[in-house]
Amino acid sequence: STHTAYNPTSTSLKTTNMTTIKGEPLWEVDEEILASGACGFTAKEIFHASSGKGCVAYSYDDLIVMPGHIGFGVHDVNINSKLTKNIEVKIPFVSSPMDTVTEAPMAIHMALLGGIGIIHSNFPVEDQANQVKMVKRYKNGFITNPVCLSPDQTVADARRIKATLGYSGIPITDDGALHGRLVGIISNRDTSFVDDPSIKLRDIMTTDLVVAKDGVSLSEANDILRRSKKGKLPVVDEEGHLVALIARTDLQKAADYPDASKDANKQLLVGAAIGTRPDDRDRAKALVDAGVDVIIVDSSQGDSLYQIEMVQFLKENFPSVDVVGGNVVIASQALHLIQAGVDGLRVGMGIGSICTTQEVCAVGRAQASAVYHVARLARKYGIPIIADGGIKSTGHITKALCCGASCVMMGSMLAGTDESPGEFFYQDGVRLKRYRGMGSIEAMNKGSEKRYVWDTAHSKATSNIKVAQGVSGAVQDKGTIRRYVPYLMQGLRHGLQDAGVISLADAQEKLYNDKLRFEIRSPAAQKEGGVHGLHSYEKRLF
Repeated sequence: STHTAYNPTSTSLKTTNMTTIKGEPLWEVDEEILASGACGFTAKEIFHASSGKGCVAYSYDDLIVMPGHIGFGVHDVNINSKLTKNIEVKIPFVSSPMDTVTEAPMAIHMALLGGIGIIHSNFPVEDQANQVKMVKRYKNGFITNPVCLSPDQTVADARRIKATLGYSGIPITDDGALHGRLVGIISNRDTSFVDDPSIKLRDIMTTDLVVAKDGVSLSEANDILRRSKKGKLPVVDEEGHLVALIARTDLQKAADYPDASKDANKQLLVGAAIGTRPDDRDRAKALVDAGVDVIIVDSSQGDSLYQIEMVQFLKENFPSVDVVGGNVVIASQALHLIQAGVDGLRVGMGIGSICTTQEVCAVGRAQASAVYHVARLARKYGIPIIADGGIKSTGHITKALCCGASCVMMGSMLAGTDESPGEFFYQDGVRLKRYRGMGSIEAMNKGSEKRYVWDTAHSKATSNIKVAQGVSGAVQDKGTIRRYVPYLMQGLRHGLQDAGVISLADAQEKLYNDKLRFEIRSPAAQKEGGVHGLHSYEKRLF
């Protein structure tokens, strides 16, 4: 039997024993059989030009990972990884800085689960900085941005909030906003039997309040709720201003998150995106002042004078904050940004589900090839890479990490969850959420055009013309990431176990030692590898 020991806070692996049969180590295939392709092919044989196959670019679907020997349980698979040179995460998942994917709620829950979220930049500077502050101030079990109403609003307003957001217990402050003076609270009991929706809340709200003082611990709040038998517990400061809300249902659901991504001050890790324009330097300063842990310089094509200057500016002025450059897909792009001083690289161009860059601009690269070649170059300099885009399943996550990525960045996989921005709507009986590329005209009109346009000219003939490099669409409801991300984690562990890999460090070691092997799949093989031959079927993820 195999017994493995690893430090759960490190990506390193130690093997203390090897599988034996009748006291003998496992037999190994001889070189002749290995060279024939009977066990698949090395990454060099797949991707390198010298093999005669390297002139073809491969996507994740083109590749399949060969199985390895399993000598450990799925629970033994360690998926700790590096986001940047200085930041380690317990799960290799990053939510994309897109305005339909990552704002504070997504970033909070990604960090709680062990990954990290990157706040998008389609905000005014102050609003993006406030999103970062919301993540840094978050305490598990506390609602730090509760919906509030004023005494002069009506029962109709309360019912609208319940219908759209699902909240029934709503604090009432003198100005109808957080940090206003708390004057009451309403619940279902107060509004259910009111016939006239125009009645003001001051006439029906509960004013005999049980509150907790700012600084209360979660366990103390739980005791107060238990004794008072209330459903909601407002948290107020010394002057009686509302600073947070605690709900009994949230306390019942709130779990301890032992793998949460936290900084030295025990605050959740969070990243944010900026562009490469001069005013983005002010944005970076505001984000650093808000406590951001990593800044992603967000460009569709990262090998530019503008990004190199921005990376150098960030490293010179904010040396304590890690910087991720990109996007890149070839080694020379990566090398220039490494020379500029990046702590991590983002890999991918034109391969997202809502991205049309390759179609519109005829520039980009298939993602498996991009990840392999950039990771191989970056490894020489100790720079982790993030595989950004093209992820459609847990199998794609496994392939990206087996090709050399340290983390995967996901957009469409996380869009449509409860924590992503936007409201659900129904179409043909299906519950959906909006999802759009940052290169879509809709997103560009909100500010994301700086990700795609580098133009110092001031010609009116061209300055108002936007060339879309993305589309807008909708994705199906996936529920909460508190259930969805653990499914992704377990799927990844199963994939690595089947490949005979016990950690992501082990995957990279075997990749570059020619122990991890692959094959290219024909279109028929890809079809065979999916569901086929059925009249109908139901696909449930978990």
